[in-house]
Amino acid sequence: MNADGLLKMSELAERSGVSAATIKHYLREGLLGDGREIVRTSRNMAWYPPELVDRIRLIKRLQEERFMPLKVIKRVIGDDPQRAARLIELEDRIIERATRDADRERMSRAEARRRYDVPDVVLDRLEEIGVLSPGPRGYDRDDVAIIAAISRFRAGGYDEALGFTVYDTLRYKEALEPLVEEEVRTLLERLAGEVEVERAAEIIASGAEPLRELIGAMHSKLLLAAMRRARGQG
Repeated sequence: MNADGLLKMSELAERSGVSAATIKHYLREGLLGDGREIVRTSRNMAWYPPELVDRIRLIKRLQEERFMPLKVIKRVIGDDPQRAARLIELEDRIIERATRDADRERMSRAEARRRYDVPDVVLDRLEEIGVLSPGPRGYDRDDVAIIAAISRFRAGGYDEALGFTVYDTLRYKEALEPLVEEEVRTLLERLAGEVEVERAAEIIASGAEPLRELIGAMHSKLLLAAMRRARGQG
């Protein structure tokens, strides 16, 4: 470290745990800022601000844990890598918490089949189209809720004899995916850095049930309105 607190490339590599060759690649790709804070004393010698250490670690983490290409990472971290780090920490905490809760409530395929009387062929198709995504220990809480809903649909008369199949669930999956993507962006942008990570995770978890109720109520309202319009159109 020089008198101004700047680091040589070897020191930057040692502190970040990333090789000098990789750091130089990040520099060429424009991932470490515009280079104005780098002090070059000769063609082969330069001094780097210590703040780059955390940024380099973040880039490497996004590569290894999120499998992000560098051009995506460049867009994500932008001019505020600290905010990007907070967003990632919040995402990780939410996923960790949701996975932990879901794993406690796993149900085997055999138990789901027995409890909800849904044929194996229906479960197979739901898995094929990505509506269900069982793990090695079976279905998680949301998968079980979907199976229970399918069971109630079938019991109420929504069956193949009338043309209803598991592929009808795709319209809901495809309609919800962009809505959920927007919801995630909004939640993370509003919560990251505004409240502590654990509190942000609690807020998001507490909104899960009310959100289900909100979507269900709005769906019922829109369904009735659409049927009234259809009647009015003859």
